[in-house]
Amino acid sequence: MTTLLRIDSSSRLEGSFSRRFGDELANHLNADRTIIRDLVKNPVPHIDVAAIAAFFSDPTEHGEAEKVATTLSDELLKEIMAADDIIITVPMYNFGIPSALKAWIDQVVRIGKTFDFDGQTFSGLLQNKRAFLIIAYGADGYTQGDFKMADFVKPYLSFVLNFIGITDITIIPIEGTNAGKEAEAETHAQAVIASINPHGQ
Repeated sequence: MTTLLRIDSSSRLEGSFSRRFGDELANHLNADRTIIRDLVKNPVPHIDVAAIAAFFSDPTEHGEAEKVATTLSDELLKEIMAADDIIITVPMYNFGIPSALKAWIDQVVRIGKTFDFDGQTFSGLLQNKRAFLIIAYGADGYTQGDFKMADFVKPYLSFVLNFIGITDITIIPIEGTNAGKEAEAETHAQAVIASINPHGQ
């Protein structure tokens, strides 16, 4: 039985390229169970000082206040830990990721939960998972072109996923959505999706 976790972060609920191809990929993967975490319909709050303090303290010593402060983070961690495949649909906003997605990342990148540190080296704790990043770019040239050095979405998300142990990452770029290149980008995205093997096949 396979579980898919889908993270949507586009502020556009209609007409979103990243969401549309998230639908196509989710249908293609055909998981037995899908968890949808829409960060726009149901925003994840930014971490506060109480959560940070709880993250870096001994869980065995947590009282009621610490448990309350980590309730949402613990729920999000259960979702990502249960997933075999993870889809993150993300538009580039001003060369970076939407703040809604950053808030989710800050809740799930937790020492002792998704990564460890032995005093010298870091190690990711999430193993045997696949991640798919569907990234929508308004302009053209982020994959290969003049704007390649300005793409802070793909390297950042790839690094974060690697940091927590997810190394099997497929990038599905959709470029030029505001520059008349969307047809070409859509064809490429569809080809990448078609080449992906669902679990068990």
